[in-house]
Amino acid sequence: MSRPLPTESALLRGAEGHIEVLIDAPETVRGIALVCHPHPLFGGTNTNKVAHTLARSYRDLGFAAIRPNFRGVGQSEGKHDEGIGETEDMLSVISWAQSRWGSLPLALGGFSFGGYVQARIANRLADGIAPPRQLVLVGMAAGDTTGSARHYDTPAVPKNIPTLLIHGENDETVALANVLGWARPQDLPVIVVPGADHFLHGKLHIIRDLIARNVARA
Repeated sequence: MSRPLPTESALLRGAEGHIEVLIDAPETVRGIALVCHPHPLFGGTNTNKVAHTLARSYRDLGFAAIRPNFRGVGQSEGKHDEGIGETEDMLSVISWAQSRWGSLPLALGGFSFGGYVQARIANRLADGIAPPRQLVLVGMAAGDTTGSARHYDTPAVPKNIPTLLIHGENDETVALANVLGWARPQDLPVIVVPGADHFLHGKLHIIRDLIARNVARA
């Protein structure tokens, strides 16, 4: 396995201005992974521990893992757009990554609101020449979120993209019942982490282990 490189930061061009990204890559890049963080209006950033865990897990499998900040977070410009503009921004980030590393296998990973955005992206790319190889969704935003008026009409994931869905048993932000209700008509299995809250405190090693066992090396 090639050695990991130091985390790199960059400012990319998006529709509303700069998109700030962090990049975790091995010496030999064999794939590209886009990792999306939780809701920006509730403290979500690309340094979130779950997003960080996803990125490092992908890196260890040979992917260049890119963690953008959504609009209005850090040095990313623009205003929150309920996932619509964010989807377009993330597609721009993927295009930039492919211009840098070529048309390598693509993986998508998202936490909470970031998972909602990734489901939208997966549907946009599913019918292309090279659809994403894998989708990892943690603490998926679906239905109503606790303590918030927000409701997510999360699209079904494309049948041709293998999906790993991980959720905490005691998620206080997105009820497990919501995710099961979203997954049930898709016949999509849900891996439930016993005793885990939304942010999977003390359980991040389980995410790493699940990715190592279930996501194909790039």
